[in-house]
Amino acid sequence: MTTAAPPLAPTATRVAALRRARAGTRLRRAALLAGLLAAAVALTLTVGRSVTPPLDVLRVLAGQDVPGATFAVRDLRLPRAVLSALAGMSFGLGGIVFQTLLRNPLASPDIIGISAGASAAAVLGIVVLGWSGAAVSVLAVTAGLAVAALIYLLSWRDGVTGARLILIGIGLSAMLDSMIAYVLSRAPAWTLQDALRWLTGSVNGATADQALPVLAALVVFGGTLIARRGTLEAMRLGDDTAAALGVPLTRDKALIVMAAVGLIAVATAMAGPVSFVAFLSGPIALRIAGPGRAPLVPAALTGALLVVLGDFAGQHLLPGRYPVGVVTGALGAPFLIYLIVRAHRTAGGRT
Repeated sequence: MTTAAPPLAPTATRVAALRRARAGTRLRRAALLAGLLAAAVALTLTVGRSVTPPLDVLRVLAGQDVPGATFAVRDLRLPRAVLSALAGMSFGLGGIVFQTLLRNPLASPDIIGISAGASAAAVLGIVVLGWSGAAVSVLAVTAGLAVAALIYLLSWRDGVTGARLILIGIGLSAMLDSMIAYVLSRAPAWTLQDALRWLTGSVNGATADQALPVLAALVVFGGTLIARRGTLEAMRLGDDTAAALGVPLTRDKALIVMAAVGLIAVATAMAGPVSFVAFLSGPIALRIAGPGRAPLVPAALTGALLVVLGDFAGQHLLPGRYPVGVVTGALGAPFLIYLIVRAHRTAGGRT
């Protein structure tokens, strides 16, 4: 006598269980990234030209005055670590939003000209206008937003497609890079060094005044992007599908783009265009978080981890001392080549 197999659970129940399992996995992996970031920050607060005992670091963070440690930890290492983490979060979150919205891993602010717009404005401000400090930062933010708006308008033709926006962005980026090279070639020696330091991407000499605008941008623009996560997920399915789901495409896409650009522009103004962090964070976070929704928080944590560890490596693990942008650029360039080659092979396999 055969026994009948138990009935399968309803499809909806199985799907809900699978979603809960995936959400739990993604939450655990995000918590792991947060733990790694906390450990990296602790490392940068402990290790410098000299090693500060962890207990002394905790005492300084608690507000105590510790001879031999207070200045190094509170005034030098802490602002640097905080700016690195906040700028990295901004780059990572802005980058994954562009890559998700345009459904293309090459759609990074590094590639499509937004960072180049902020950089060109900063170089003009430093070399031509003789500006410094907050004036250069405000000019860089304004230029980043303006270039993003120009790219968006030039890409518009009954909507914005990812391929058209990327190509226009690359073209504008090349023009802006040429302008930067020309201005630098005519720059006097006393401003050339400042301009080159800004262009490299560096958190050397970071202060709390630099970290505060990035924090404010994360709260305002980052909060806007997190709140529009559902809209972003709908746009991943394509404009037609998103419109069928009732998403106001024109308004929401412009809002999401401007919020992402605001994050990138403010972080660039405070830390310089730290190369490839926005480009690398999304693909790495996707591999860590696994399939499912766009990993906004994991990408932000990955970006912070890249900048914090990149700065630490540039200062303490390599021969000589290098700005963080040099380290991240060395990591990002091979990855860009890999993505382009993989995309070419995939396209070739379809023909």
